[in-house]
Amino acid sequence: MSGESSLYDKGKEVRIAVLGEAHVQRSLAARQSEFAKPLQDFTTEFCWGKVWARPELDRRSRSLVNLGFMIALHSWHELAIHTKGAIRNGVTEVEIREVIMQSMVYCGVPAGVQALKVAETSINEMIESGEHQRQLKEKV
Repeated sequence: MSGESSLYDKGKEVRIAVLGEAHVQRSLAARQSEFAKPLQDFTTEFCWGKVWARPELDRRSRSLVNLGFMIALHSWHELAIHTKGAIRNGVTEVEIREVIMQSMVYCGVPAGVQALKVAETSINEMIESGEHQRQLKEKV
């Protein structure tokens, strides 16, 4: 960790609130090697402690933006993680679907189809674990 301990602590707090404690603890524990640790620290301090903690956009808005970025980049693993984060930040299933639909126009239908599969799986995992209540009538 760098000398900015408070920035790391703030980043870890925000990261846990968005991604869930179990995910963050797994990520941190799996990447403690001399090679990986500086990158984990940078992610926690800069991405989460500096950018995600800024007050100019709320976490819900940041989640919506991130979903679009992950789809555009074809970052499916990150899309799964950030779909769950979006739900934790108050984004609805319908809003996630709308982000995917919007991305189909600008990122391509194949990217949107894959995003739909990833988002459905993530939402269903949260429902099955009891972390989220179904908002749509049928299984997503």
